Amino acid sequence: MKPDPISSGRPRVRLGGFFPPTYSARLALRKFIRRLLICLSGVLLWGLSHAAETVKSPAVPSPNPAPVPAKVNPLAVPAPKAIPPEKGTATVTTKANPVPAKPVPPAPKPEVKPAPAKGATVATSSPTPASLFESPAALKMECRIDQLVMARLKPLGVRPALCSDAVFVRRAYLDVIGVLPSAAEAKAFIDDPDTATKRKRLVDRLLASDEFAVYWGMKWGDLLRIKAEFPINLWPNAAQLYHRWVVASLAENKPYDQFVREMLTASGSNFRVGPVNFYRAMPSRTPEGIASTVALTFMGVRTEGWPKEKLAGMSSFFAQIGYKPTSEWKEEYVFWDPAGTHSLAGNAAPGRASIEEIGKPLVIEGAATPEGAPATYPQQAIFPDGTKVTLRDGQDPREVFADWLISPKNPWFTRNIANRTWAWLMGRGLVHEADDLRDDNPPSHPELLAYLEKELVGANYDLKHLYRLILNSETYQFSSLPKSSKKGTEALFAAYPMRRLEAEVLIDSINRITGTTELYTSPIPEPFTYIPQGQPAVSIGDGSITSSFLSLFGRSARATGTEDERTNLVVAEQWLHLLNSSHVQDKLERGPGIKAIVAAKRPANETITALYLTILSRHPAREELAAARAYCGIGAEEKPGKTARPEHWNDLAWALLNTHEFLFRH
Repeated sequence: MKPDPISSGRPRVRLGGFFPPTYSARLALRKFIRRLLICLSGVLLWGLSHAAETVKSPAVPSPNPAPVPAKVNPLAVPAPKAIPPEKGTATVTTKANPVPAKPVPPAPKPEVKPAPAKGATVATSSPTPASLFESPAALKMECRIDQLVMARLKPLGVRPALCSDAVFVRRAYLDVIGVLPSAAEAKAFIDDPDTATKRKRLVDRLLASDEFAVYWGMKWGDLLRIKAEFPINLWPNAAQLYHRWVVASLAENKPYDQFVREMLTASGSNFRVGPVNFYRAMPSRTPEGIASTVALTFMGVRTEGWPKEKLAGMSSFFAQIGYKPTSEWKEEYVFWDPAGTHSLAGNAAPGRASIEEIGKPLVIEGAATPEGAPATYPQQAIFPDGTKVTLRDGQDPREVFADWLISPKNPWFTRNIANRTWAWLMGRGLVHEADDLRDDNPPSHPELLAYLEKELVGANYDLKHLYRLILNSETYQFSSLPKSSKKGTEALFAAYPMRRLEAEVLIDSINRITGTTELYTSPIPEPFTYIPQGQPAVSIGDGSITSSFLSLFGRSARATGTEDERTNLVVAEQWLHLLNSSHVQDKLERGPGIKAIVAAKRPANETITALYLTILSRHPAREELAAARAYCGIGAEEKPGKTARPEHWNDLAWALLNTHEFLFRH
């Protein structure tokens, strides 16, 4: 038989005369078949999720609990839920479809033994699914955070459990530095016998790592709208500089009040002074637009519901900001312009509509300014709390506002960052949404929020002090398996809330496991368009530089700076990509990561354990070992010459990558 030109030299086989004889026809047919398979996979996913709703839940919580998203999209296809296998059958999911493994022979009936004497301990031969995710340690409630949280849970009869060491090491790595622990790191932590201090030591080590500043630089990049292109239009040079300044500030643990003040009072070139880009990275550069952005970012307040007079009073602090282009293309000076004359060629004020406006006198709406005369600014401004202040000549009004904002007596500043930090680590703010502080949206735990504010002020706005308080609390270390079905307990933090990994963290985790890289580019051909391969996605400072994977999995558009701009909802297209795409398949088959694990030539149980530690950061349960061995055709006994083929190990890794346990924080 002649080789097929599009099938890598494999023999061409006619299927009953149906297979088209021409190259173009065969190519079209294969595209059609590929699309048909994707459609069938979508139907299968829907069927699985629908069937899961009708299956009775097992008595013991599943090791792959289905997540409950904070918001439900009625148009989205629900994610497939874990379906308990039938008795005597193990199941391993591979690629596009769940592949049933060979039936496991029923275990012999256990020998009936007399009940142990009172007070005697009974050893268990294998951990139960719950013990994989929960710790048997009792709650101590020594921390003030835990006391305040449990004060709300005890009347409801909710008694949470602590997470296991395997869950904690994975959770801490992802929440603090945005990467998965390696198999060696996970195993070392799990095997560490010092149960009294090892969690605290891990938190301290992660907070001191270089990856901490990089990961949290990504979060602040969302909040500060660091993006070179539309709609922010910072320009690549400025975006890179701004991001580097943010990361450097986090690395040196700059006090939060100083961090904010440097942005609010910055002046200089957008290509040379990083924080000055705060006044450029916003949807509107009018005084009202700047005031709204400042309120959202540093006060957690949305000004859409403010009276017009309140917003106008605050905008007076930002009415004297000038923007002056230079001879270098796209370079711009941001400066305090008290005269308002803009007499220098190229001097532009906020809100200039076009280049023709440059050099003309600034005219403020409502002010009677003769043609050619300097602009007159308001002499009085109003703080958001209603306090009026007279603006003195010779002092930048931005400094006046910054001094008021970062004062410990300010009712918004400390509360905003304390609530945001809690939301970032716990998945939900004490005030929900985290950037919607208002009188008619009270916190779920007022005393707890006040306690966090007091601690932050007492630590001179050291944010790492706040991280340590939360990360070392038992509340943060609760299991994600809910202990109550009562409505509203999730808002009281009765269990750690499951939520999908951010797009950047997810692709970095897949690349780390498979030993592969990703290409990130900008859709607009500008400088810094191509990021060197091997650079993690969390370290990309410019929101304009992306990939199809990041777009599919809900990376923030960085247009408004609101918390809900990043979407972590699971939709059908994401499942299809993870289950069926050649993108993930190529990483598994061609990357050195899985190959290195398999090439170690160790017993099958050790290879399976290495895959579990690498992907899920834990040891497999006995049932999981049996299911994996059965699928790989190894059986219960090691026999000479009976080994799994490479595709079996790839299938097992692919199945683990598609579990909720991998895709979600838990």
